[in-house]
Amino acid sequence: MAENCFHPSIEGAQHGTKSLVAFLDYAKKSGAAGAQPSNFMLNSDKGLKSAKEIKSAFAKAKLKLDGISAHCPFWVHTTAWTGSPSIRPFIPPDVAKKSPEEIEKWAEDYILRLLDLCAELGVKIVPMFWGVAFGWELATGYPWGFWQGGDYDLLKEGKDRFVKKTARIRKHANSLGIFLGHEIHPGTAAMCADDFNLLVSICDGDKCLAVNADPSHCWEGETWENRFLKVASRIYACHVKNFVIRPGLPLRMMEGGWQKRAMQFVDIPSGDLNMARYVELLIHTGYPQRYCQVMGAKTAPLVVEAESAYRDLDATSANGIQYVRDHLCFPLAAGSFEDGMGA
Repeated sequence: MAENCFHPSIEGAQHGTKSLVAFLDYAKKSGAAGAQPSNFMLNSDKGLKSAKEIKSAFAKAKLKLDGISAHCPFWVHTTAWTGSPSIRPFIPPDVAKKSPEEIEKWAEDYILRLLDLCAELGVKIVPMFWGVAFGWELATGYPWGFWQGGDYDLLKEGKDRFVKKTARIRKHANSLGIFLGHEIHPGTAAMCADDFNLLVSICDGDKCLAVNADPSHCWEGETWENRFLKVASRIYACHVKNFVIRPGLPLRMMEGGWQKRAMQFVDIPSGDLNMARYVELLIHTGYPQRYCQVMGAKTAPLVVEAESAYRDLDATSANGIQYVRDHLCFPLAAGSFEDGMGA
């Protein structure tokens, strides 16, 4: 019988109100075979939980540890320099009162400790995204940019800033054999495939710079197939997520309410994206083989990150896990369908 290279999993960041144990219990009851808790679920009064405590929780839940979602601290680290208040939800109140330089130092120290914990847990792939290292002007992507003038060059300054600010983290990740899976995403240091390849180039091909594939962030011209083929060899992690684009509404309007926005994340089965084709592309890029080799696993996770502006979050995620389990964890073809014709 043909083998299946995937198992259903779930991302924990949206379920931050749950403790680690409660999250794992929810994941198991929803049909997941693995889970990817957020870094917040691993926090304790004394810092980070011990590897022993985390391993015990996963063993009791009978779930695979599929990575640790670390988007928030990484985003804080490379965005703090801008002075933006939008980082405050992701840092302790006492830290939020500090200067941008102090916040950045706090985030860097936290990330280094988190990477040490990942290594102790045997987690070699960390999904995350780099923050606004190139500044808010470039993050807008606005074509009338004025990004270069007689006495400034925002792109060059951003390149230098990214290389310097991430150097210590990248060096530590490499020393631990950890891959940092940037989720190519609007408003981050790499908003498209070409942006990500630029980061790799300016960091001299740094091995730890990886990609966390997520098709739900391709809504402004670059298709998910085009994006992920361009970075195929760097895909070490993935999320399964869907969206709809409401016709006639501007994608960049200043509206914070998700029910009124043009782009809305939705449940996995009903969105605009064909998730089976997305999974086929992940296979084509070599993601499952790459993940299994690095993590020493038999199957790679399809990590559900289902959200909805209308449907209850737990119900949305549970539905997503079950959809992935029943429709996307399919046995792989052993050869071409032509092989048996005429035999």
